[in-house]
Amino acid sequence: MIENTRPIPADFFSDWKEREALSEAMIPLIGSLYREKNISLYMYGKSMVNRSVIELMKAHRFVRQIEQNELSEYETFPLISALSKMDLGPAHIDVGKLAVKYQDSQEGCKLVDFLAKEVGEDLSDMQKPIPKPQDVVLYGFGRIGRLLARLLIEKTGSGDMLRLRAIVVRRGSSEDDLCKRASLLRRDSVHGAFDGTIRILKDKNILVCNGNPIQVIYAESPSDIDYTKFGISNAILIDNTGVWRDEKGLGQHLKCPGAAKVILTAPGKDHIPNIVYGINHHQIQDSSKIISAASCTTNAIVPILKVLQDKFGIKSGHVETVHSYTNDQNLIDNYHKGARRGRSAALNMVLTETGAAKAVAKALPELEGKLTGNAIRVPTPNVSMAILNLRLNHETTLEEINSYVRKMSLHSQLQNQIDYTKSSEAVSTDFVGSRHACIYDAQATIVDRDNVILYCWYDNEFGYSCQVIRCLEQFAGISWRMIPR
Repeated sequence: MIENTRPIPADFFSDWKEREALSEAMIPLIGSLYREKNISLYMYGKSMVNRSVIELMKAHRFVRQIEQNELSEYETFPLISALSKMDLGPAHIDVGKLAVKYQDSQEGCKLVDFLAKEVGEDLSDMQKPIPKPQDVVLYGFGRIGRLLARLLIEKTGSGDMLRLRAIVVRRGSSEDDLCKRASLLRRDSVHGAFDGTIRILKDKNILVCNGNPIQVIYAESPSDIDYTKFGISNAILIDNTGVWRDEKGLGQHLKCPGAAKVILTAPGKDHIPNIVYGINHHQIQDSSKIISAASCTTNAIVPILKVLQDKFGIKSGHVETVHSYTNDQNLIDNYHKGARRGRSAALNMVLTETGAAKAVAKALPELEGKLTGNAIRVPTPNVSMAILNLRLNHETTLEEINSYVRKMSLHSQLQNQIDYTKSSEAVSTDFVGSRHACIYDAQATIVDRDNVILYCWYDNEFGYSCQVIRCLEQFAGISWRMIPR
């Protein structure tokens, strides 16, 4: 690894403006690769698509802080420019890792020769991940449904992959139901404004979001719907209502003309596979009809448990989740069928149960019976924390475990699931909008020989929604070429 390859600039302001200009020049190149060739560029796992100048510059800064490598726009712009001129096919390319690898390559190696070796001289004949666009339907339009809509619209790209075709809801009492649905998508108190434009076609019950026409279907139950009437076929339906969690209930969707598969955004019952993407997504088979994306907490803790189990082994442990309040709690004290959940969510810490510890075994069978768990709901609207108190098979040190998790977050198959922070000032709102399943807090880790206590943040809404989208891509048969691997 080459460290501090650039001297400290004599004029910081001039250096900033030069790098700012390079970031501005990157944007049309990144956009063209994405829209025209289905190539997504990343900076150490962080998407560079549809990002502002400042966001691109912050992504470069992230690499400097985490990798201790003075990577800047001076190194990445020539690489992006060269990629834009190559004859490429669909792929995910990590520009940050490529740039660092190029820095570490033999001196005198030309960039074009390096890219020809790493990326390939001609990938234009590479087949698309799927032969035609995959229709997607959202059944329900609550917190998770609206975030899934945002993500699907954002990821439309050239339109050759996932296409959000419809949203199914019950008609509200207001005559302006469609406008209210659009407003909830457009503005969000936690996640901010929708990044784009929304047009309402009242006479057709259609929302046009960034050029995507999305049919709003009003129905009381799945039996009321024929998706083929709206030109929808072979659709993957994402049920984010939580009303049905078993095969019989979710199987109702499969009886609807035009629907082919179902994803549940809650833990599934019966024999429904509970998938934590990055861990057991291989269980999604071509023959699969119904899968579950498990819960936000299960998605948060399983990846970090997996990497610890692989290196150290886990004898036993307890998982305590400090979870933001959710829609099933009361704003003020009122009757609730659940214990304690009837007390005001905005005023109380509420002790409640979680099935996440037991659910771990569905993704990691080797941990069955080794974990206990509980949850505390707290008066925050989003971002939660999992506290893992674990007894390992082997003794370790604080430095070893932090270094290992950092490496896994940057250079493993779980880099999209595990993020890493070493900030001593980090608080929950810093992680709103995180696309990872969890963020490991290195400053909070406690190690006493074979006993470790880990603190993992997670955006229980947006981070989880990103995991659902990853499951959706797998379910649709979308598999990207990753460069570098």
